[in-house]
Amino acid sequence: MALRQDPTARQMRLATELRRLREAAGLTSREAAALLGVSGSQMSQIEAGLTGVSEKRLRRMAAQYARTDETFVDALVAWATDRTRGWWEEYRGLLPTPFLDLAELEHHATSLREAQFLFVPGLLQTAGYARAVFADRIPELPVEELELRVCHRMRRKEMLEGSYEAIIHEAALRIMVGDRSASRAQLGHLLELSEAAHITVRVIPFELQGFTGAANAMTYADGPVPKLDTVVRDGPQGAAFIDSEAQLGAFRTLFRKVEAVSLEAERSRDFIHKLASEL
Repeated sequence: MALRQDPTARQMRLATELRRLREAAGLTSREAAALLGVSGSQMSQIEAGLTGVSEKRLRRMAAQYARTDETFVDALVAWATDRTRGWWEEYRGLLPTPFLDLAELEHHATSLREAQFLFVPGLLQTAGYARAVFADRIPELPVEELELRVCHRMRRKEMLEGSYEAIIHEAALRIMVGDRSASRAQLGHLLELSEAAHITVRVIPFELQGFTGAANAMTYADGPVPKLDTVVRDGPQGAAFIDSEAQLGAFRTLFRKVEAVSLEAERSRDFIHKLASEL
């Protein structure tokens, strides 16, 4: 089997979880390879995400590592045996890999929760808003790549079918990304989306006192089991995927705190409607 040249974030996450299972069992890579009857190089390739793993071998690994959480093991098997080629693969080689990884993560998430403070979340953006965001990149993007990014973002939005909650600070709603008409259209789009049964939009107003959570912008993607949740945060080098249990626990707490100070959905709609009427 040919080795993968560029494993996806999902493939790397599976590899990471298999390595964590081995380490929790107190086994070295060489010891685990001997128990499984594979070479040391094969073991290294599996744990580096460079090659896949069959259901039979994965379940054998779980048994050797004394992993008794069947639900978790079943979830890993589902990841390992999934051969889905999603719509995002159309963009491979055309857009940076993190764009594809994010779309794949969103596709497989059981639910999504997002907190943003300076921009409207990507999944809720209009094409005009997204185009203005991408046009502000330095160095400037070629027109063709800019339009590809906008198209990709709109495709992500079209795939939004599961439970989604967005918490948006008033600052993001007031900053005019693009001209006045584009901002008005974006607010109107938020109001329209917020009426969907599976989408909740909540606002944090400026008037809130003592709010210090603006550094906690994140997307929290729920996996099939809590151990397979993922947090996505924007960083200087692009989107960062966070998946250690300790960090996931911290971000769950942070999201609950941000959620606790946001307006309820109905009050948030009234708030957005008022802002739109002022433009």
